[in-house]
Amino acid sequence: MTNDSVRHQIDLSTEPPHLYGKYRRDPLMRFLTGVGKYWFPIWRPLSPLHSRAADDGVLTLDIVNREVVAVDENVIALTFAAPDGSVLPEWHPGAHLDLLLPSGRMREYSLCGDPGDRRTYRIAVRRIPDGGGGSIEVHDTLRVGDSVQIKGPRNAFPMVLPGFGSPSNKLRFVAAGIGITPILPMLAMVDRYGMDWTMVYCGRSADSIPFIEELARYGDKVTVRTDDVDGLPTMADLVGPTPDQDAALAVYCCGPVPMLEALRVHLAERDDIELHFERFSPPPILDGTEFTLKIASTGREETVAADESVLTVLRRVNPAVPYSCQQGFCGTCRMRTVDGDVDHRDALLTQPERDEGWFLPCISRCDSESLTVDM
Repeated sequence: MTNDSVRHQIDLSTEPPHLYGKYRRDPLMRFLTGVGKYWFPIWRPLSPLHSRAADDGVLTLDIVNREVVAVDENVIALTFAAPDGSVLPEWHPGAHLDLLLPSGRMREYSLCGDPGDRRTYRIAVRRIPDGGGGSIEVHDTLRVGDSVQIKGPRNAFPMVLPGFGSPSNKLRFVAAGIGITPILPMLAMVDRYGMDWTMVYCGRSADSIPFIEELARYGDKVTVRTDDVDGLPTMADLVGPTPDQDAALAVYCCGPVPMLEALRVHLAERDDIELHFERFSPPPILDGTEFTLKIASTGREETVAADESVLTVLRRVNPAVPYSCQQGFCGTCRMRTVDGDVDHRDALLTQPERDEGWFLPCISRCDSESLTVDM
């Protein structure tokens, strides 16, 4: 039976009695109470709390090496290190950096050095005269001794090793041109682990292919094909001898969109072949429809064709509009809509962000006749 009129009274301002009843108040607890009573008031002014600046994920690194890695001199490799030589954040094959350029542009470049080297990062950049200006800025302005800001590393092209998450027992690497950059660390890893692998490396000519001397150490595991000598490769050339159904194969590919799309079609019916790939350019637009894009600040109207992105049209209006990956995962180009129904095709924005009107013009489209953006 419970008597609600009788309650235990606990006084939290005094120490509890000794466990075995020897003392009215436990001596150790009384000592600790005394220490706390006098110690903390004395220590507080000597060690005030300081607010910490928010971590924006930006690292400032120094350029410690600059090297031309293609005979035609259109590809340079830059190596970065911390000013104090400290250990850098860990990364794995397939990872990339966001390079924050002095002009304000942000561009993504694959890490192509050794993941085991925790004190340097290496990227390679091909000069693209008719691109967005990022590669030209890298080539023309960045020199050894300069400081640069980076974000990352981040990995949108992770590698899964056979026996460690992948059922494959053979690996095939396919690279074209500057697409070699995310593949290089993968080759170093699988070769170090003694795995069964081969590679085909394509390019317009031998002079245009970067890192060809670095790849020579792998001997006949790497087959180099150039368009001017061997012609355009077939899908069988890229994949190699197609294994039997019981010989699982994993293909890792990086190169131009037409080559990637052709590989996807070629391997579509092969459930026993894994295809992993990364694009360095925008993906093709599927099921696109034409609509009108309106700029809220000026009232200007532009037509977005069924096969072009909103970002492409915005860059015609303002070439300085920020962008980076053009594939919907970096968020550099995001902006607000004022009117219209967005066809979101990214996996980056959260539902609350979408509800607030945010969208990614590099990949998302419009489900209404027009879309008005706040630019």
